[in-house]
Amino acid sequence: MTLLAKMETPEVAVSSCSAHDDEDLCGYKRHLSVSQEGLLEDQLRRKLKFFFMNPCEKFWARGRKPWKLGIQLLKIAMVTIQLVVFGLSNQMVVAFKEENTVAFKHLFLKGYMDRMDDTYAVYTQRDVYDQIFFAINQYLQLPNISVGNHAYEKRGAEETALAVCQQFYKRGTICPGNDTFDIDPEIVTDCLYIEPMTPLDNTTVGKHNLNFTLDFHRLVTVQLMFNLKAINLQTVRHHELPDCYDFTLTIVFDNKAHSGRIKISLDNDIAIRECKDWHVSGSIQKNTHYMMIFDAFVILTCLASLILCTRSVVKGIRLQREFVSFFLYYYKKEVSFSDQMEFVNGWYILIMVSDVLTIVGSTLKMEIQAKSLTSYDVCSILLGTSTMLVWLGVIRYLGFFQKYNLLILTLRAALPNVMRFCCCAAMIYLGYCFCGWIVLGPYHVKFRSLNMVSECLFSLINGDDMFATFAKMQQKSYLVWLFSRIYLYSFISLFIYMVLSLFIALITDTYETVKHYQQDGFPETELQRFISQCKDLPNSGRYRLEEESSASLFCCCNGCSEHM
Repeated sequence: MTLLAKMETPEVAVSSCSAHDDEDLCGYKRHLSVSQEGLLEDQLRRKLKFFFMNPCEKFWARGRKPWKLGIQLLKIAMVTIQLVVFGLSNQMVVAFKEENTVAFKHLFLKGYMDRMDDTYAVYTQRDVYDQIFFAINQYLQLPNISVGNHAYEKRGAEETALAVCQQFYKRGTICPGNDTFDIDPEIVTDCLYIEPMTPLDNTTVGKHNLNFTLDFHRLVTVQLMFNLKAINLQTVRHHELPDCYDFTLTIVFDNKAHSGRIKISLDNDIAIRECKDWHVSGSIQKNTHYMMIFDAFVILTCLASLILCTRSVVKGIRLQREFVSFFLYYYKKEVSFSDQMEFVNGWYILIMVSDVLTIVGSTLKMEIQAKSLTSYDVCSILLGTSTMLVWLGVIRYLGFFQKYNLLILTLRAALPNVMRFCCCAAMIYLGYCFCGWIVLGPYHVKFRSLNMVSECLFSLINGDDMFATFAKMQQKSYLVWLFSRIYLYSFISLFIYMVLSLFIALITDTYETVKHYQQDGFPETELQRFISQCKDLPNSGRYRLEEESSASLFCCCNGCSEHM
């Protein structure tokens, strides 16, 4: 039945509302006259057209100023400045952690050189004892040898001790020459504690000073554990208050394999704390207050952006319900899901997420500046992600211009096919990952873990480090070496020449389709055909009278209903 036929039948307009009718649908059923129905349809078209206008057209239509656009531009500048300032501070924190870890390796590991972490090991019993007692003596003489501001941790008035703990099998008799062994796999831990002290110039702690021996046949690990403290003073030069650091150091002698090679590693667990008592001369405190005021202004700006975007999303959902009810009543048709999703603006949701992340990150940053919290990593993740989303949100406004929205339209059109294609390609990729890890892991350094396998294969897809991947394959097993060649050649051929080419072709085809549509016009949906019947231009003045017309029509309809 056509819309004209429905308007000529007054009985349709006076149908009653059932208990199951939607509120908006019930509202439509209360309208009475044919002229009012036509006016209502024109109003809805005009309302929809105004809703999908860009900020400039909305300004011409109703004189509405583009507050959201202005706030987004202001927010980009403020959030970027905030991120740069925090990034510089975070770099000093990370650099201080890394430099202290390197310093501790040189202080407590005998003969250590940079970039020796994977190969640093000992092979004789004497070297094991030398390494252990070297670390102990360096710890005891730390105040006299360290060039940093390191000190022992104190608990009350006493300094914490260094713990030397060895783990070994509870009982074991091993005779490799006779191919026999008798072992109890239960692990026993025995610890020795050494209090910090300052020995004489020619006095060192050795095997004769301590009742400490190792049974290498049963030995699993030896761990030296101690705590140190330091203060990061370099932040003072950048007008920031220093932080106090707690270092929990663990030197591990790993003999789990009992292969004749004991690997040595130093782990440094770092905690940042607020200094208990401090005093800094100068204007550092004022600079901290200025930065906190700036962060508070960022929070207020993001809060305003969040409120405006939330209001726009709610308006879109309300207009969606109104349009669905109108279409169901006047045309007896359900609105397609794609048309309904046109009312839900994904860019606004993206901006809202970035606003929430910025508010939380700025709050954490203020707490860090006030030395109440030290969650640098969490804060950097929040601020970094929010800044990225803020910059991505500006693409929405570039999309209103035909010459700038080609990327957005291509990504939007290609995304469903790309996701389906990636799901199929991921099955092949995961199969190669598991196969490479199991077969090549013991023989190739790049295949030792699933994470390393995935990174190696992804690099091969992009043509990176191909020769090194082939060359580093050990030739201890000819069968595995031959399998590695078949494995690598087949993976590279399949993914570079087929999968990657098809992936690029999929996006290229979508790009050509979008360019064709830009020249000849995009196919219209039912929503677009409905809106296109409204020929009112933004500067026609009709949109300024829309709210007044809606109010007068509502009053008229209510008055007619009361007289019925």
